[in-house]
Amino acid sequence: MSAPRVLFGFHAVGVRLKTAPQSVIEVLFDPTRRDARMRQFLEKARSAGVRLIEADNLRLAKLSGSHGHQGVAARVAEIEVAHSLDDLLDSIAEPPLLLVLDGVTDPHNLGACLRVADGAGAHAVIAPKDHAVGVNATVAKVASGAAETVPYFMVTNLARTLGELQERNIWCIGTAGDAPATLYQADLRRPVALVLGAEGTGMRQLTRKTCDELVSIPMQGAVESLNVSVASGVCLYEARRQRL
Repeated sequence: MSAPRVLFGFHAVGVRLKTAPQSVIEVLFDPTRRDARMRQFLEKARSAGVRLIEADNLRLAKLSGSHGHQGVAARVAEIEVAHSLDDLLDSIAEPPLLLVLDGVTDPHNLGACLRVADGAGAHAVIAPKDHAVGVNATVAKVASGAAETVPYFMVTNLARTLGELQERNIWCIGTAGDAPATLYQADLRRPVALVLGAEGTGMRQLTRKTCDELVSIPMQGAVESLNVSVASGVCLYEARRQRL
């Protein structure tokens, strides 16, 4: 059995209480915070039968590794998810919609990407083990619960994984500022993996070469690029729009 992990913040802990209360070992909270939000949160935790522990700000900050805990943290057990990307893809009834992140190492960016992936109904987020950040407490906080709902697979060789997706007839579409076609010209109704690189550096060359197609996000203003989480939202929601 894996060691318990820590979640913090109202959204991250609240989503776990809602979706898998049996996995919550204990919730620590700041008793000096008595506002309506805290009262409502504690009511939900008590209704779920979770053990509640009073803790001061210092203890919460030390446990969560952040002062942005909002007065709430929890120790939780890992939730059983699909053991592999293949298992997940085998279980999907509709055309897969995947988000692939190449070189995203900032936990705030990853958390925001997971949040938009959840909102747009992406089936999974994929990243390489050597050029990415894992799901930690900061990622979970920024993701506002999406780290609990969106499968996140870290793969050893991203180019090889893209090749395996292509063998499943999943079209790999990379985003690049110099691509001649735009996102809105791509057919996103079919099985698709949208591949985005880190802001500034973009995708690595091998990742770019492996993609079936490259598209750009039209930029009308003075800035040359979007934050990767914003770009992920633009791409995923265009796919969702086409699939409506």
